[in-house]
Amino acid sequence: MRVVSVVSTKGGVGKTTVAANLGGLLADAGLRVLLLDLDSQPTLSTYYAMNHAAPAGMYELLALNLTDPAQVLSTTAITGLDLILSNDDQGRLGTLLLHAPDGRLRLRNLLDTFRPSYELLLIDTQGARSVLLEMAILASDIALSPITPEMLAARELHRGTLKLLSELEPFRHLGITPPPLRLLLNQVNGNRVDTQRIIRSLRESFAEATDISVLETVIPDRVAYLNAASLGQPVHRIETRQSFRRRTPSALETMQALAIELFPEWHEAISAVDKCVEAR
Repeated sequence: MRVVSVVSTKGGVGKTTVAANLGGLLADAGLRVLLLDLDSQPTLSTYYAMNHAAPAGMYELLALNLTDPAQVLSTTAITGLDLILSNDDQGRLGTLLLHAPDGRLRLRNLLDTFRPSYELLLIDTQGARSVLLEMAILASDIALSPITPEMLAARELHRGTLKLLSELEPFRHLGITPPPLRLLLNQVNGNRVDTQRIIRSLRESFAEATDISVLETVIPDRVAYLNAASLGQPVHRIETRQSFRRRTPSALETMQALAIELFPEWHEAISAVDKCVEAR
């Protein structure tokens, strides 16, 4: 099971939208996908309609080590896409894990239960520095960080997310290597004068880095993503073809490109999603 955490210490960069749409696309590609909502504001938990809502969720998973699938796994209306609901609205987990001996490693130590049942775990996180965010990163194979092409977001990346990753380096002494960071340019408005300059600067900044890279895929600022969220559907089902008025790829093509860039081993299944969409 591949584990990807969608992370940023800055709110409003589109973490939940990326996690929901990436999970929806890969489920439509025939993969078994589990979403874990670690945000105390449970946006991901309400993104898709539920076929079954489990009686427990992320609080019981992390506070009580409850891994019984019948208790913690909810099923969405998207075939192959399951969810562990966020149910810590009072924010108790942060304090609990902060003082637990295994707090930052709790999730990593619980994942073996789910590995036989899923090919991918996608973790949505809160847009702030916390022990939950650190725990998610240390459990992951890849940290995916959406970043909007604006100067404030670029500055927050350096003093927030990158600083956090550097502070997790001591876990290497325990045999735990912090995951590589993949930066995803999100909500890109090509009409802004400074957009391309900021994107170019970001790419140049990490051109020589070994564990940090800027993905080639760029997600545009398009109404299709808002419409998809309103409808509770993955965006690739909503916008399947490139508009004659736009030169940017369709949402289907964009999400396929992102998924293939992150998971080249699933290239064939991801590329076939367009046929699944047409068959609906």
